[in-house]
Amino acid sequence: MTKHVLVLGAGPTGLVAAMLLAAEGLRVTVLDRDPGPPDGDGEAAWRDWRRPGVGQFRHSHCVLPGGTSLLAAELPGAVDRILALGGRPHHNMIAGAWDRAATGPRQPGDARFETIAMRRPLLDAALLAQARQTPGVTVRHGVQVAGLLTGKARSAAPPHVTGVLTQDGERWAADLVVDAGGRNSPVAGMLAGIGAEPEEYRVGTGFRYYTRYFRSPDGALPRQAPWPLCHHDSVSVLSVPGDRGTWGVSLVTSGRDQELRALADADAWHRALSLYPWFAHLGEGEPVTGVTAIGGTDSRRRRLVVDGRPLVTGIVQIGDAWGTVDPQFGTGITMGWRHAAALRDVLRLAGSADPLRQSLLLDKFAEENLTPVWEGFAAWDRNRLAEIDAEIQGGVRTTDDADWNLQIALGSARWKDPEILRGLADVGCLLAGPQEALVKPGLAERAVELAAGEPRYAEPGPSRGELLTAVHGT
Repeated sequence: MTKHVLVLGAGPTGLVAAMLLAAEGLRVTVLDRDPGPPDGDGEAAWRDWRRPGVGQFRHSHCVLPGGTSLLAAELPGAVDRILALGGRPHHNMIAGAWDRAATGPRQPGDARFETIAMRRPLLDAALLAQARQTPGVTVRHGVQVAGLLTGKARSAAPPHVTGVLTQDGERWAADLVVDAGGRNSPVAGMLAGIGAEPEEYRVGTGFRYYTRYFRSPDGALPRQAPWPLCHHDSVSVLSVPGDRGTWGVSLVTSGRDQELRALADADAWHRALSLYPWFAHLGEGEPVTGVTAIGGTDSRRRRLVVDGRPLVTGIVQIGDAWGTVDPQFGTGITMGWRHAAALRDVLRLAGSADPLRQSLLLDKFAEENLTPVWEGFAAWDRNRLAEIDAEIQGGVRTTDDADWNLQIALGSARWKDPEILRGLADVGCLLAGPQEALVKPGLAERAVELAAGEPRYAEPGPSRGELLTAVHGT
């Protein structure tokens, strides 16, 4: 049996994986390149913790209801820890739509859209505190992995990883290495160095995020937007509630949109936000941060099994180390936790320490459950980026892509039909897949009919010209 597991990365995916594997009686060591959090609650983590290895650490984050329900079922103590550090329970993702005539009021079953509101440092600190109290888990901070140790497994022809080498020259042996190092994980390069370069799929250009956090003086949150993420000409607007009366707002642009790089300036950012009626009031709180900009968020997926044959054994990649999706949809943490739970299940099924079977079973899970989600978001990225490219050139993109056109129709029709709204929410919250939630008799036809004559994006906001005038103060 696999006895010692090395987990690379003490983010949400790595820590949940460590706790799930330890519950199986395994000895788990987590190695993380960043320092640990300061003592104290979630506010201390936000104020004082810096994680250079996690570029998105202080940007908007959300644990979707699908992730919250998984964590509550698998690691209820972790949920208790999040709440104890200040996480706010019962944030309902669609509560802002309940006061709209065509989609409200609250319906039976809407409780499934509830989750816990928190900022990312609180989440990481809570999971880390829970992991440290979990028998069988050891966490080491400030450890930089520099290479992979290899050998030959008796039944495996490809290279077999037996541990890692750190920058300080330490050699850590393990029966299994789990790469949970996130979107910036260096392990793919290390695999290439041992002749096992992963097969990679990528959407060429990603999005750029301009985020600012706010706080209310009395701890009360402002009115929730009808939908937390809305798309407009050239820009998407994302609002995410946090802990202790805080919330984040992100303006999301194409990484190619040079004219909107001025959004990094706080005054320009606020002038832009004021043009979106559903979100403008969110900029009236007390600023907690300046505008934090981040790019390099392209969608990418790596696969270690090609044509039914593992490229390497003894190591697996989960969460963002396996595949990154567009962060504005907030699915990364939930997908990572599902991947971690699948790894636990794979080790149960494999029975013996059969590295080939472990690799094949985990790849099978990803291909059946995670890859379709990734491909859906990758297709969305390609279409949205092409759409913004056309807007930059002063035009409007049209396409014969039936799936994309149906997505646009569904997005517009949701404000006229409560079933469509909740179907989209089920998919967006990772509570159901599109085939389950949206492929119902007559629903697509109804969406197309309701969207006829409506703007491409029905949510109120400026044209690109109006946006540029505001951003540049002209």
